[in-house]
Amino acid sequence: MPSPSRGGGSAAMPKYQRIAAALRHELDRTAHTPGARLPSERTLAARYQVNRQTIRAALQHLREDGLVVTGRRGTRPAPGAGAGAGAVAGGVASGAGVQSRVSLVTVPPSLAAVLGMRGGERTLMHHRRERGPAGEALRDAVTYFSPGALARTPELARCRDRAAAARAEDLQALQRWLDRAAVVGRVAETLTMTRTTHPPVGGGTCGLTVRRTLHDTSGRLLAVTDLAFPTWDRLVLHRDRLHYAATGFRVT
Repeated sequence: MPSPSRGGGSAAMPKYQRIAAALRHELDRTAHTPGARLPSERTLAARYQVNRQTIRAALQHLREDGLVVTGRRGTRPAPGAGAGAGAVAGGVASGAGVQSRVSLVTVPPSLAAVLGMRGGERTLMHHRRERGPAGEALRDAVTYFSPGALARTPELARCRDRAAAARAEDLQALQRWLDRAAVVGRVAETLTMTRTTHPPVGGGTCGLTVRRTLHDTSGRLLAVTDLAFPTWDRLVLHRDRLHYAATGFRVT
């Protein structure tokens, strides 16, 4: 039988990590543009409404991952960084290592209750899959949007109305909205690790899942994301001294 799961409580990701995640998508769009650079620290600080020290921490995070290099002329994508947006067909956008699609789905009762919906109602779902160089699945992120977020947000409403044939620019706008909302809003994450040890020889498997809830600054629920990491070797829990109440994690 599977061993008991070890569940983590809600955890707030440090703001600099959320900004780093948002900048990763900007790198995807600029990595193959000759001479492309990220905006200045001052511009990024104004965009995300934080101080420059937080921006420097986010950029250092990206440097440690080998995604950017910084010189006298600013910060630019490292050689080979970025996945690209790719083409789109039937509501699916594909790039090197990334696939993204949207659809209208009926959510299960337990999730409908979290989203403030009635049983049997449908909402917009965004599915983003990241693959490694050999085609292996690294991360699946499935996001369900609340009815209120759909009603208030043009980027989400556009994807809802075009769910069967969303364009690449629609999906990119949706992802940018998610990134901005995560930076300025409140993110809570519950992490679950499950280890299966039966049969004892040759059949052991491990699983790591995360449920992420995103609220706006007024506390209204915007979206629920279920993340799954089919292949992973290391889990890092991080506590930032500047944001001592916040705990985040990285998966590799």
